[in-house]
Order: sequence, then C-alpha cells, then structure tokens
Amino acid sequence: MSDDCMQRFLFEGLDIRGVRVRLTGAWQSMLRGRGYGPVVARLLGEVTVVTLMVGGQLKQPGRLTAQVRGNGALSLLVVDCDQQLRLRGMAAPADLAEAPLPDLIGDGHLVITLLPDTAATPYQSVVPLEGASVAEVFEHFLEQSEQQPTALWLAADGDTASGLFLQKLPGADTRDADGWARVCQLAGTVTPDELKRLDTETLLTRLFHEEMQAGGVRVFDPVEPCHHCPRDEDKVRRLVISLGRAEVESILAEKGELHIHDDMCNHDYRFGPDDIARLFGDPPGSVH
Repeated sequence: MSDDCMQRFLFEGLDIRGVRVRLTGAWQSMLRGRGYGPVVARLLGEVTVVTLMVGGQLKQPGRLTAQVRGNGALSLLVVDCDQQLRLRGMAAPADLAEAPLPDLIGDGHLVITLLPDTAATPYQSVVPLEGASVAEVFEHFLEQSEQQPTALWLAADGDTASGLFLQKLPGADTRDADGWARVCQLAGTVTPDELKRLDTETLLTRLFHEEMQAGGVRVFDPVEPCHHCPRDEDKVRRLVISLGRAEVESILAEKGELHIHDDMCNHDYRFGPDDIARLFGDPPGSVH
C-alpha cells in the first residue's frame, strides 16, 4: 500500500459501504514548518482524514472544504480537498493543552462548503457542533445531511493520520436486520495503533475476518491523495494591487517592507520598495 492511501470497500451482502484512509507523507508535508503541538496536530489530522473520506466520495466532482470554527481556545480547523484528492489545511492556534473538544472549541459550528466543478456558486451547510470528538461531530453531520447512519474511527499524530468510515445504505435492513450493528461492533474493536499502522487489507481482515474469508467484502483499488499547496505569486500580486498605492506606501513607510503570510499554505511573500514600484508600473529608477 502507498504511504498515502484512500481505499473504498463494500459489504456486498449487507449494503454497508466503507472507506479506509491512511496518510503519512502527505500528512507530514501539511504539518511541515507549522509548529503544531500534539493536540492541534491530532485534531487537524482527524479533520483532514474525514474531509478526504467525504470529498473522495462526492457524486459531483468538485472541491470540499470543512471548517470547525469556535470562540474557544481553538478557533479554527480547516481542510480543503479537491477532486484530485489534493489536500491543504491549517489550524489556529498552533499549540494547546489536552482537553475535550467542546472545551477547546467553545461555542462553535461545523461549516461544510462544496463547490462543484459545474457550478458558479458553492453550496454551504452551517450546523452547530454536536459531539465530544471530531468523529462524533462528523457522524452527526453526515447522518443528518445524508439520512444514513454513519460511524467513524479516527487516529492521528505527527507522523500518520488515519481513519475508518462506515455507512449504512438504504437497503441494509432488508438484507440483514442485524448487519449494521454487527459490523459496527466489530469495527469498534479497532485500536488507534492499528488504524495508523496496518494496511487496508490487513486491517479489514483483522476486524471482519469471517466476511473477508467468505468473500463478502469487495475492496476497490486504492487512490493516492497528496498535499498540494504551491506558491501563487500572481494571486498575491493582485492582492497587493487591490490594497491601493496609498495603503501599500503607508505600510512600507512604517515597516520597510510589505509582508503577506498565506496561512492556509504557510508561505511568506515579501515586497520591498523596488518590488512595489515595479508592481504599480513605475519606470526603472523612480522613487516615491
């Protein structure tokens, strides 16, 4: 299995679908240079995994953004995933002590934004946070939005972000009235170490041995997500121009340079007086 993998599977006789995600290289790339403490890294990793699970199963190709926002010590967790499974994300602040999620977030909301490739405007859902963990928050949201029971198991640290997703499909009860409860009970025995360490085939065999042995689980080919957040010099130049010459000159006079930090991608852009002169179309050697 690739170091970065999303793999769907289906209990064909039960009408229960699932997804396994395991991120290492992509996840470490997202964290690089951020200075996140263990608590923030874990929570952002869990949100990253769920965003990938949901974004990777969209019926309409597009970009999905998940935001956990609140007025507590942890004010923001945001992750973005496009149809090529290219991820980017950030958290604010960088370090916090361990505490239950509701205590960290405070009065907060889950904001899910979907921009289909074929639409000019995004669809957005804003719901109050309900649940004591990232998994419970998203379980509640998915059950309400998709009208199907959903179960999540998540684990993340500074090296790996991983998770398991199960969802009961509409015909499940006619196939096996106890199937959903049984599969969730088996999945509930998974440990964080197993989620982070085992490949998909081994994990599913460990959890659902009888179903796997009987050929009742169809495992689809894996796909490989990646962290993708390149520099965008043109976008930043347009932003600087939009500030206006007077505002930019005022900043230069006070600080000697214009510094813009891209929080989402963790890039720095710096403009000195000569850069600003060129940007606003001054001839070479002109002084303001």
